[in-house]
Amino acid sequence: LALSSLSNTLAVNNSGRWWGIINVASSTNLLTDSKNVQLVLDPSLQLLSRKQRKLIRQNPGILHSVSSGLLTAIKECKWQFRNRRWNCPTSQGPNIFGKIVNRGCRETAFIFAITSAGVTHSVARSCSEGSIESCTCDYRRRGPGGPDWHWGGCSDNIDFGRLFGREFVDSSEKGRDLRFLMNLHNNEAGRMTVFSEMRQECKCHGMSGSCTVRTCWMRLPTFRAVGDVLKDRFDGASRVIYGNKGSNRASRVELHHLEPENPAHKPPSPHDLVYFEKSPNFCTYSGKTGTAGTAGRFCNSSSPGLDGCELLCCGRGYRTRTQRVTERCNCTFHWCCHVSCLNCTNTQVLHEC
Repeated sequence: LALSSLSNTLAVNNSGRWWGIINVASSTNLLTDSKNVQLVLDPSLQLLSRKQRKLIRQNPGILHSVSSGLLTAIKECKWQFRNRRWNCPTSQGPNIFGKIVNRGCRETAFIFAITSAGVTHSVARSCSEGSIESCTCDYRRRGPGGPDWHWGGCSDNIDFGRLFGREFVDSSEKGRDLRFLMNLHNNEAGRMTVFSEMRQECKCHGMSGSCTVRTCWMRLPTFRAVGDVLKDRFDGASRVIYGNKGSNRASRVELHHLEPENPAHKPPSPHDLVYFEKSPNFCTYSGKTGTAGTAGRFCNSSSPGLDGCELLCCGRGYRTRTQRVTERCNCTFHWCCHVSCLNCTNTQVLHEC
């Protein structure tokens, strides 16, 4: 993603509240949404590029969709890596994900892919919900579809979401170096994942629910499904190097490309995530790389996996403590209309790196 501008501008804090966009007028960076609410970008943060601002003005209502998509992507990143040494940490500073976005490792690849996918997914869904003035449902699938079903309904507008995402998200990537090619590739991989996970959804018609005929449309996947696929591709990401065909006749796009670091491996597909450098050590704190370490993280003492205390704590050991938690339990519904519950107190055993 154009993380050097988009996520710096649409910054969030750990409570999930947006603070990069404020409802206060400013002399230089005013935007107006579809409800004529004046939205201004915090001047202390790096502004959106001129092209991004133009796209927002041309598509009233889309700013909220972009913001929502980015927030959804951040939550999904945290969930997918909740049991890993790197757990997708975010900060309240101007750079949401910290210094990791300036590297070329697997984690960087995932951040770019998931945030790009989040914008595409949110915009495509907003089109079908009617909250963006410049797009609607995708009505191109019309006419016969099968022996007992036909196209109809309101398909999510994935094509508009992909096109807008490509123009908006990729617009701040500059240069022709390896990092530039990696970021663009992972941005597109995120968008393609949303597209490839689209599914057909149908509604039955007929007497007494007999389903004589069905009306079908294309529906976006849940974003959890998108996150699951991208997490699998993170685990199987391809390490690449900068390729140059060395021909003046080749187009600018063809001339510079990504090649697998190991010549015996096949080139990465458009769906694959790519990276070019080894991940930093996430075990200990490092101001240089911006890693927080795993000290203080909770672990599972009985798990041999990545969430287990041995791996998550990097062999440093862990301490165990107990705490008493009181929760509502044994709830009963009484007619009509209230629910009565008991208070149950349990003892939890926690293991902390």
